[in-house]
Amino acid sequence: MRRSNGAGSLPAFSMMVAGVLMASVACGSVTPAQRSIPPAGNAAGDARPADAAPIATGSAVTAMTGDTAPATAGEARTAGAVPAAGAAALSGAAAPGRCRTGALSARVGRVDAGAGQRYAPLVLTNRSTRTCWVYGFPGLVTLDRNGDALRTRPRRENVRPQRVTLRPGASAHFRMHWTEVPSGRETTCPASARLMVIPPDETAYLTTPFSARVCGDGRIDLTPAAPGARL
Repeated sequence: MRRSNGAGSLPAFSMMVAGVLMASVACGSVTPAQRSIPPAGNAAGDARPADAAPIATGSAVTAMTGDTAPATAGEARTAGAVPAAGAAALSGAAAPGRCRTGALSARVGRVDAGAGQRYAPLVLTNRSTRTCWVYGFPGLVTLDRNGDALRTRPRRENVRPQRVTLRPGASAHFRMHWTEVPSGRETTCPASARLMVIPPDETAYLTTPFSARVCGDGRIDLTPAAPGARL
């Protein structure tokens, strides 16, 4: 797999992984009535982006995308108030849209360690010249030093998502938590070298260095997007 911090396309992932991605994009809305955010399922198979070397056949891959912003139908407004989109139209300014993969860069911030537990912010930064927003959870796939996919199990923590607006140069982060202590039948945990990051509701990805040993069968706990680059 080509090692690059730029965005890559994901059209040639296995049919199962592609199905998980598209279903998550189409059905990822979270309504105010939902109090629990279920974990995404796992998908296994051969994964190969169109512009990169093939990932080893048989590698287990889980790809989870984030949720779309909740609908605002029925929201109370004061008399004479102008909706945000209408105000933007009157002023001649376009309302911000969702941050697309090509407008973002990704990196893993400082890792905090203790008693085998690891915490780090996964940071997305708006590198475009336009304001945009992110909402929900990213998809993750860990890669070894050869670019092959390692088993990765992102798990959404039960935290209510919020829309985070990013001006040019601004960042949002997702808290990642994993353990480096083998459990169950594990005797060793695979070493990752890079992290494939799929921004919320996107199918194209970014990659960034990620040197870690993720135990628990590849489990990484995630909180939804929050403002800033620090935990």
